[in-house]
Amino acid sequence: MTRAKVCGLTREADVRAAVDAGADALGFIVDVPVDTPREISREQARSLIADVPPFVSTVAVTMPDAPEAALAVARETGADAIQLHTLPPADCAALRDAFAGPVIRAVDHEEAESFADAVDAVLVDSVDEAGAGGTGETHDWDRTRELVDRLSVPVVLAGGLTPENVTAAVETVDPYAVDVASGVERTGGEKDHDAVRAFVRAATHPEVVV
Repeated sequence: MTRAKVCGLTREADVRAAVDAGADALGFIVDVPVDTPREISREQARSLIADVPPFVSTVAVTMPDAPEAALAVARETGADAIQLHTLPPADCAALRDAFAGPVIRAVDHEEAESFADAVDAVLVDSVDEAGAGGTGETHDWDRTRELVDRLSVPVVLAGGLTPENVTAAVETVDPYAVDVASGVERTGGEKDHDAVRAFVRAATHPEVVV
């Protein structure tokens, strides 16, 4: 069964809504050099993560310039996993050796294979020029399915996913997980709770979607 991650959480109410909807993982964006309404401080992330129940994974999403910076974010926030949008394969591998939890690297189709041996999962996203996700744009799902078939690490699908298209995305790609941020928002950084519930249901139990 495909898993669902809700990313870019900024408020306690949104965290509760994602947990209640059955999300498998929650993403908190910290220390990024791009302008996004979804970024929060390390202190805010730590506070939100502290209230997440067991068996729901928490992910620190960050864009560090060195492995040590990513490790500091994870340790100060208490996140279970780290998602990177920067750092080359060697640095990702060094971070994986130093960190007890999973290390995920956001990639495009061309670079995915170069990270396969350096991280615990790759997240195929539609990124902007700075390498950040959250663009709200989809990409070539057929090419992503080829990565799923070819790579030995789990593939997470992101980029332009919504409650309306995620079932089709899952059927096409068969990813390990799907990731959503802007596709379930009222405004930047504020989640639409009905959309969150609909997304998780459509991603993880498409057979019951009506």
